[in-house]
Amino acid sequence: MTSSSDANWYQEAAAAQIKAERTQKAELLNGRLAMLGFAIGLITEAVTGQGIINQISFGVFGIN
Repeated sequence: MTSSSDANWYQEAAAAQIKAERTQKAELLNGRLAMLGFAIGLITEAVTGQGIINQISFGVFGIN
């Protein structure tokens, strides 16, 4: 038989593993979205001729 403390330890270990896996998946998604956003910015820069900073600022700084 397993004691109550053993059962709690297994539950806590399983919960920690699930949390770590979810965190890893979230970080992977964040990284992919960041790369996608940067690539879109570069493509837009090539098409419009305006730099990424000017695209983000919406012309507020008057940088051309």
